[in-house]
Amino acid sequence: MDESPLTAAALAGAIDAHADPARAAVMQRFFKTGPAEYGEGDVFVGASVPAIRAAVGRHAGLPLTEIRELLASPVHEHRLAAVLVMVAQVERASRPRSRDDDVRHRLHDAYLQAAARGEIDSWDIVDSSAEILVGRWLRDQSEAVAFAELDRFAASTLLWERRIGMIATFAWIKAGDAEPTLRLARTLLEDPEPLMHKATGWMLREVGKRVDRGELMAFLDEHADAMPRTMLSYATEHLGPDERARLRAIPRRDPLTRRR
Repeated sequence: MDESPLTAAALAGAIDAHADPARAAVMQRFFKTGPAEYGEGDVFVGASVPAIRAAVGRHAGLPLTEIRELLASPVHEHRLAAVLVMVAQVERASRPRSRDDDVRHRLHDAYLQAAARGEIDSWDIVDSSAEILVGRWLRDQSEAVAFAELDRFAASTLLWERRIGMIATFAWIKAGDAEPTLRLARTLLEDPEPLMHKATGWMLREVGKRVDRGELMAFLDEHADAMPRTMLSYATEHLGPDERARLRAIPRRDPLTRRR
């Protein structure tokens, strides 16, 4: 039986035990950690995702104070582990027999605070957590509260908060509701960041796959001429070749004049 203490140091140590300098060098390049790149300055030890998840499983009861300490680590894998612990705790607190909305709320708030501090700062960390820690909580709130929070994310000057907002809408998509995704996608049409083009296109594609292809097509017919090429490419990935070709051939509007 594993008697590892439930501390940030213990979980960090369990991850560091799987350090691989060669893998770390590859990850530094993959996650664009060079000067002026989106992951500038991030540090990797080279632990694999399966090793991280195994360590998280042994430390899933980590107290929130220790989670916060891990979120403040300069090591990417430590911060990823912290959000995976939060996800595991929210999922447990969401089950009918162990439901605890106070726990869910505390973890939701802690996640937002970490995002504001710049600790939720990479696409893999966001994509592993935003739907569950943000989207599922907001779905349980009133529409006015949920949309106000999603709009706040979409208007953020922080790339990762904008991505959190978009990926959070996956919770609605999985419940058969496309409106939050379409609402944010309209706001983010002219977002300058390629990582937002990919996230928005991905969520639009999921609308077509999981909710209603007609809603996706209506959005694309209205907005294809304003969508960045990458966003449009991701959104149309599962359409037929003729439909993809038609949409991708639409001339791009000048964002200054809003005309073709």
